[in-house]
Amino acid sequence: MDIDHLRSWIGRTEEASDLVTPRLIASYVATFAPHLAHFSASDAPLALHWCLAPSIAPMSALGNDGHPAKGDFLPPVPLPRRMWAGGSIETLAPLREGDLVTRRSRIGDVTAKDGRTGPLCFVAVDHEISTPRGLALRERHNIVYREASSLPAAAPATPTAEPQPADLSWTVEAGPVLLFRYSALTFNGHRIHYDLPYVTQEEGYAGLVVHGPIQATLMLNIAATLAGRSTLRLDYRGVSPLVAGTAFRVKAERQDDGSIRTWTEGADGRLRMEGTARLA
Repeated sequence: MDIDHLRSWIGRTEEASDLVTPRLIASYVATFAPHLAHFSASDAPLALHWCLAPSIAPMSALGNDGHPAKGDFLPPVPLPRRMWAGGSIETLAPLREGDLVTRRSRIGDVTAKDGRTGPLCFVAVDHEISTPRGLALRERHNIVYREASSLPAAAPATPTAEPQPADLSWTVEAGPVLLFRYSALTFNGHRIHYDLPYVTQEEGYAGLVVHGPIQATLMLNIAATLAGRSTLRLDYRGVSPLVAGTAFRVKAERQDDGSIRTWTEGADGRLRMEGTARLA
């Protein structure tokens, strides 16, 4: 990798807008309910913003993995596997039905390091999401790129860890319909979420992979439910890919300092994503 060339993308910006429609809200609620924090009749549920203003590229502009090819807004990282690594999200005000929402994005950082499986490249993208009433949300989205897997598909996980205690726990069925619906809501063509031969034979996973933002959506909502308010800052990171096919758990626990620890556990009891929520 020519990291100096990739870092020349730092500071690039783009802007996109979308409308919060009744159909989008209804589809989102039908996909995630009952695992959503309370929201008023005029507001949109938490984390709906990830369904707004997706990148819409023609079929001819897609890479082999189903994502739009790199090199326009995102830097052309020469590593084929892309994953949602984590980030932070700060909710300041609710989105509302009928809002024209504008997202302003900026490449915040590009870094490289050597991981256990080879080179890694991290791209941090900063977003500000506004409505006609002003700034509603700030976010940093961390993307990680890595080498293609040369390994056969891993065997399905078996229980190996004791579930951790929590003040609030949700059990969510991670079937292919959930993944399909969320891919449709977000116009996400990433093949690891719906193409079983591709994800097992080319990327080496044991099955379809649950979207990072599905987990982050549920973590934000369970933290808001436990806190009793929706204005929060959630810092979170992916620990291990969550493979679909069985139920997983979303958990939250109050901490002594007033924060809320939240995380997801796979069917094997192991941690998949973790984060800390604080009142904004």
